[in-house]
Amino acid sequence: MAEKSYYEILGVAKTAADDEIKKAYRQLAIKHHPDKNQGDKASEAKFKEATEAYEVLRDPQKRKAYDQFGKAGLNANGGGAGFGQGAYTDFSDIFGDFGDIFGDFFGGGGRGRERKGSSRRGSDLRYNLEINLEDAALGKEFKIEIPRAETCQDCKGSGSAKGSSSSTCSDCGGSGQVRRTQGFFSIATTCGKCEGRGTVIANPCKTCGGDGLVEKKRTINIKIPPGVESGSRLKVSGEGEAGPNAGPHGDLYVVTHIRKHPIFERQGNDLIITKKIPLSMACLGGEIEIPTIEGKNVSMKIPEGTESGQVFRLKGNGISYLGSYGKGDQHVIIKIEIPKKLSKRQRELMQEFARESDDAVSGSTKSKTFK
Repeated sequence: MAEKSYYEILGVAKTAADDEIKKAYRQLAIKHHPDKNQGDKASEAKFKEATEAYEVLRDPQKRKAYDQFGKAGLNANGGGAGFGQGAYTDFSDIFGDFGDIFGDFFGGGGRGRERKGSSRRGSDLRYNLEINLEDAALGKEFKIEIPRAETCQDCKGSGSAKGSSSSTCSDCGGSGQVRRTQGFFSIATTCGKCEGRGTVIANPCKTCGGDGLVEKKRTINIKIPPGVESGSRLKVSGEGEAGPNAGPHGDLYVVTHIRKHPIFERQGNDLIITKKIPLSMACLGGEIEIPTIEGKNVSMKIPEGTESGQVFRLKGNGISYLGSYGKGDQHVIIKIEIPKKLSKRQRELMQEFARESDDAVSGSTKSKTFK
């Protein structure tokens, strides 16, 4: 079997740009890293193979020599050493941009991470609010109740009982993480003794059990502005969960979901309604009452000769534009009702109408052939 090229190993084309090569290696390195696949010799081999390929293709001179002469060109230029044979001089280029990714996978603390023992912002919360179409069109204020973590008032968020305090963890020295080195990797993992806090609580608070946080229900007034849609997110600052060690609250995001309306159909900021009219009105014209989303009726004229499916527009009777001025329109689709049964007199009149129109209908004294 022919040996795979470095491009095949990384799964990229020979014309791949540097960013594309780096991205491909990043995915393979995360997937096959030895710490993530302990004891898996196949994954370890793929990791070494991918790293060797990346080491060559990331360097313009090595890549050029490889493209022209293959691995022989690398050996001739002193760049063909295999994985672990001293060819790797600057791994910061390979993994410098991936600190956060590796930290997520291996429990490490990438650059810029805060340890758990520090005071930091609490988590954001999401609340799904189901509303009527009228509420979305006109706006409405709701009262909602949310369970959330709040700072324990007995220990003020420290987790320690009154009169006692926490001490620095002896295993991690207060960092909340312990590091171990394997090859050229330095992997940070959460400290098992303090569970990432950086401190050890000898006498936990009885109210919160040492967490520094307690769950409580909070009632909040939410004002839904006119024009929201299903999936609209309304941010309420500072109404999320409290942070560890008396940290500030996160935010609350209220996501609206609009119930299906029995009469109106919404299309953007426009409203669609279907209105039935009798056959006589379609022929002779007239005036009808049309319901609106605001709950009142408006008059609309039906001209003579209106056809089924014809659409009339009521300007400005739609839904408000969110955070802006103006409204959409209301569109009225006309549907002509055909009577199922006719009285004797109605039938006679319809037959007379058919004769006058020269229509071919059952029961008429005159017929017309349509081609």
